[in-house]
Amino acid sequence: MTTTTATGTDWRAVRRYRLAAIFGTVAANIVVWAIAVPVLGADLSVRTGDRTTEVSPTAVSVVTLLAGLLGWTLLGLLRRTRRPGRTWTVIACVVLLISLLGPLSAVTAGGVATLLTMHLVAGAGLIPALARTARR
Repeated sequence: MTTTTATGTDWRAVRRYRLAAIFGTVAANIVVWAIAVPVLGADLSVRTGDRTTEVSPTAVSVVTLLAGLLGWTLLGLLRRTRRPGRTWTVIACVVLLISLLGPLSAVTAGGVATLLTMHLVAGAGLIPALARTARR
């Protein structure tokens, strides 16, 4: 949803849309966590070297927020390329596919499934929304 005027794009509207997409994705991942952990009893412990770390709702929020902000930054860097939306989408999809390896370090199968779901929710929320705002 971009608004164009005689002078070009209304960047305030683009900024609001991007922020809404990022915070909406954060909220969606918190909902996934809230259903999986307290309701379904999923164990979101992950192995990091010889330690085990519990994935908290704070960690979910921060990582999703950072992913959105990094995606926004990359989109800004690609702004002057020939096809910024398409280029950004390809890069974001590759990053998403690589990120799907991370949940494999979860201790339980339920943890793997939940973390994979969170990664896919982040991708489904951020990739099309940010790509939609890409203009040359």
